[in-house]
Amino acid sequence: MGDQISWNDYVALVGKDVGMSRWFEIDQSRIDAFADVTEDWQFIHIDADKAAKTPFGGTVAHGFLTLSLLAAMAYDGLPQVQGRVMGVNYGFDKIRFVAPVRSGSRVRARFKLLEVTPRSPKEFMAKSEVFVEIEGSDKPALTAEWLGISYFAEPVAA
Repeated sequence: MGDQISWNDYVALVGKDVGMSRWFEIDQSRIDAFADVTEDWQFIHIDADKAAKTPFGGTVAHGFLTLSLLAAMAYDGLPQVQGRVMGVNYGFDKIRFVAPVRSGSRVRARFKLLEVTPRSPKEFMAKSEVFVEIEGSDKPALTAEWLGISYFAEPVAA
């Protein structure tokens, strides 16, 4: 989990990079488990022989698997705002799956805080630009504008 910072210090980060997660390995067992949970057994994810004959050259992670790791990446790399008692995923303004994540690759997220919008004195919405990088690749796996709402026990914004 990231460092703890004050509300005012967090708001001052608008327009800046605010964190980077550790590397997460995307091995075939993770891809297979995701296929089973989501019932998405398309061959490009789970059949190495067939996938080898595609432009990908082997099995690749589901785009939604990479996207779903954003929660863990955020816990790992983003600063924690003092006094926050809960956060919820509010959705995305934009998601693009830019490059495939080959089985055996490692990915990490880089976060930039774009906006902080108070919704009440104890609640705010943040918009972050997220890039999920693939180790050794010039292209990211995905880019997104992610919205999250944070709740506080005490007022932090007027």
